[in-house]
Amino acid sequence: ATAEEIPSFGGGGSRGANGAGQGQDSELSCLNNSAQNGEPSSAGGAHTNVNGLSTTNNGNSVSNNVGIPAPAASNNAVSSDANSVKKKKRLSQSEEDVIRLIGQHLHDLGLNQTVDLLMQESGCRLEHSSATKFCNHVVEGEWDKAESDLSELKALMHSPSAIVVSPTVLQLRMKFLLLQQKYLEYLEDAKVLEALQVLRAELTPLKYNTERIHILSGYLMCSHAEDLRAKADWEGKGTASRTKLLDKLQTYLPPSVMLPPRRLQTLLRQAVELQRERCLYHNTKLDSGLDSVSLLLDHACSRKQFPCYTQQILTEHCNEVWFCKFSNDGTKLATGSKDTTVIVWHVNTSHQLKLMKTLEGHAYGVSYLAWSPDDTYLIACGPDDCSELWLWNVQAGELRTKMSQSHEDSLTSVAWNPDGKRFVTGGQRGQFYQCDLDGNLLDSWEGVRVQCLWCLGDTRTVLASDTHQRIRGYNFEDLTDRNIVQEDHPIMSFTVSKNGRLALLNVATQGVHLWDLHDRVLVRKYQGVTQGFYTIHSCFGGHNEDFIASGSEDHKVYIWHRRSELPIAELTGHTRTVNCVSWNPVVPGLLASASDDGTVRIWGPAPFLDVQDAEGLNGTELFDWSSYFN
Repeated sequence: ATAEEIPSFGGGGSRGANGAGQGQDSELSCLNNSAQNGEPSSAGGAHTNVNGLSTTNNGNSVSNNVGIPAPAASNNAVSSDANSVKKKKRLSQSEEDVIRLIGQHLHDLGLNQTVDLLMQESGCRLEHSSATKFCNHVVEGEWDKAESDLSELKALMHSPSAIVVSPTVLQLRMKFLLLQQKYLEYLEDAKVLEALQVLRAELTPLKYNTERIHILSGYLMCSHAEDLRAKADWEGKGTASRTKLLDKLQTYLPPSVMLPPRRLQTLLRQAVELQRERCLYHNTKLDSGLDSVSLLLDHACSRKQFPCYTQQILTEHCNEVWFCKFSNDGTKLATGSKDTTVIVWHVNTSHQLKLMKTLEGHAYGVSYLAWSPDDTYLIACGPDDCSELWLWNVQAGELRTKMSQSHEDSLTSVAWNPDGKRFVTGGQRGQFYQCDLDGNLLDSWEGVRVQCLWCLGDTRTVLASDTHQRIRGYNFEDLTDRNIVQEDHPIMSFTVSKNGRLALLNVATQGVHLWDLHDRVLVRKYQGVTQGFYTIHSCFGGHNEDFIASGSEDHKVYIWHRRSELPIAELTGHTRTVNCVSWNPVVPGLLASASDDGTVRIWGPAPFLDVQDAEGLNGTELFDWSSYFN
């Protein structure tokens, strides 16, 4: 067979490899050449490599040109004794599948002659001859012949691999797609009468997808081909749209008849994605393509690529550091301390932190900070006995407003509304408030002792943990509230994922718990952290928030993969309780931790050193961060 004998068309699998016996339409899988008529194979004799690399004659390698059989190494190379001739191995189902997948991929690359030789030698066929004929007619736009082919294909739709729908319905769906393409091509060619005939005499009588037929009829009003393509969201007459049509049609046929399009690439992509999902330290964007990865090795990220190494130690605070938080754009870090100051740090392009501003005057110390959605403002709250809230304009370094409802009140927690124009605040004295940027009271909720607050993306619902060991949702518009999370021990703090689905709780004496807020179920309890009755703030982080980090009373920072209860890293360096951690939302390899030892540590990947050296060094200048900007 030559390349010209193999039908050529787009849309997925190789069509019509003729080495499989196309007259035997009922046979859909490999034909075992050695099993037919008792005919022996040449496996034990001379074998020619079609690429011209080598041939084998009873184990002797000799050189060969493309397509030219090599002479026997000796007169004794091939024995006439039938017992010495090994019969070709009968292929298993999985082996047949692999050959078909390879054949499809080679056909997509245009290596049609290689496909033909592969099918001949293996005794396989890529697809049923009826499917080959059908696809050729679709690609060539021979719609009447393609419709006629559907009746032959209907008999092949009983395969258990097919979609669980009756063959009649499948045939109807396929016919509708064919007629729709035929109708659109007539319209593009300005053959309005022919298109109208298809619509009235062929599509409408099917009594299928009436809503779509109404839409198609509206395209009759299109003034020109460009208008039609735009309104129909259609590629236009030609190979592109017909190939896309074939891809849709293939979904209705069992794989024994026709392989799904680009099936080998799909399987390889799934394998790569699964490996990445199982990689504990994978912390970069997932590339859905295969060009950026090697298929020759399993995917594995090193711990050296993960933020486990001290890049910088910030020592400007002169007392316990209670809180730290990166800005939403990742360019700034705010730290609050018992020393009554807030320090704002700038994150430069090499990811070094430089002191930007010091905000002073918080008499009770600063135990909680919240950036506004646009990072213009920063709100600072104090510990339990603090009744004041400070709202700073960060860029100007000026106090926008200082709020205090009552000296008897407690304002220890705050959360911004997503609109950036309002915030909620409260504490342990029995109520929480909704205010504007000038500190004016907009609304309040009485009788709620708040430990921590969070505003959901719907701009209406506020989550509040209280002294009843629960998190409740409060709607300020319709004044309703409901229970969402119930724990058995006090909830010291919590944070919510970007998508609003998951909540991460630090629970007294229990550690870190992950809750699904939609289903209201406890998803996972993370092990390792030491959590007493101190307020410790954990966080989501890394690319796609795949990781969780928390401080601990044993002076460590713990990091978990979100799906794993055991920590994947324990970061040492602090000498007292780690109160808060913050993962940079833009740079997945940058993590900050604040401690009672008066320092803030910045963690990043290891410098480019030997593995044995990297463990003990703080390589601030040596690590190349450029990859994080890509």
